[in-house]
Amino acid sequence: MVDVVISGTVALDSIRTPFGEVREVLGGSAVYSSVAASGFARPGIVSVIGKDFPRKYLSFLKTMGIDTAGIEVKKGDTFRWAGYYEYDMNQAHTLDTKLNVLAEFDPVLPEAYREAGFLFLANTDPEVQMKVHGQMKKPRFVMMDTMNFWIENKKDALTKMIEKVDVLVLNDAEARQYWDTPNLVHAGRSFLKMGPRAVIIKKGEHGALMFTDGACFSAPAYPLEKLVDPTGAGDSFAGGFIGWLARTGDLSPRNMRKAVIFGSAIASYNAEGFSLDRLKKITRDDIFNRYMMFQDIVSF
Repeated sequence: MVDVVISGTVALDSIRTPFGEVREVLGGSAVYSSVAASGFARPGIVSVIGKDFPRKYLSFLKTMGIDTAGIEVKKGDTFRWAGYYEYDMNQAHTLDTKLNVLAEFDPVLPEAYREAGFLFLANTDPEVQMKVHGQMKKPRFVMMDTMNFWIENKKDALTKMIEKVDVLVLNDAEARQYWDTPNLVHAGRSFLKMGPRAVIIKKGEHGALMFTDGACFSAPAYPLEKLVDPTGAGDSFAGGFIGWLARTGDLSPRNMRKAVIFGSAIASYNAEGFSLDRLKKITRDDIFNRYMMFQDIVSF
């Protein structure tokens, strides 16, 4: 039985930053978020891979306590992304995207997943997100992420999906793009009127804003001395956030503030290495230690 169902991409990434380069490493929104959530809960992934996907990566996910029964294996090649970062690590530059088997993904949830109380719809086609959501029986909590491509090309479908979730997560550029405004407060409040109980706007190295009814919580980013690769940091943040909520079962605004900090702590570890190099090594004690360091940072 899984606690959290996570739908999104499983990918093979090729990444270059000023601090190194890797090729064909494990990535994807569902991977980063499920590994992050596994620090607190038992995630299950809903995604698709090709016949070429290295079995060692499936074995790794299982060793992290992640259920892979929802990963469909199809004839063809796995989704691939290639990109690079310059010294402004807030901006990823895409060199190549090959959807491959992801292009025709039609999700079918294992029966056991449909009973789960927590659902995270990581960044993917909003029509696919809707199909996953429709197969869940009575989830207690639903969170979703998105990106600029869907805002540009499938805004109507995206809007319908936003209206069904408890928490919307997206970055500052996407929030501004959706509402055509430079003002993040206006964007956050406008999203709340669509139905979510909370909206989280990620600001990269500048932290995150969480809007709830009548309140705004501003969380800093952890001041990293060693920043290697920010790929997957946003997904790690979301996974840590929903993982904490699933562990505690407390959906109050106060506990969601704690979840923002736990998500930020895990995301900061993720950025210290390529792919899952850092996340696969950290312990729950490491996560709590960095959580306490966040408290020291904002204490005044």
